[in-house]
Amino acid sequence: DSGNSMLQETQEQAEEVKVIMLENYNKAQERHGKLEDLEDRSNMLLEKSKGFSKTTGKVVQKKRWEHIKMKLLLVFIVVLVLAIIIGVA
Repeated sequence: DSGNSMLQETQEQAEEVKVIMLENYNKAQERHGKLEDLEDRSNMLLEKSKGFSKTTGKVVQKKRWEHIKMKLLLVFIVVLVLAIIIGVA
């Protein structure tokens, strides 16, 4: 009788361990899925940041050329005004 009791107790403990291990396995699978999602989102964010960086580079270059054109236009106007003043005088 004592042997049956010990056997039943051991089987119950084994069943508890089995349930705990199954729960741990399921949690690990869930974490794995979440990590894959996180990796996918981080890769997508990286690609978007590369696109943003490329776009900002183009905008900076465009603004630089606009600035240079404005300076050249200003120099041309000043030279033109000076030429008119010198030509009139």
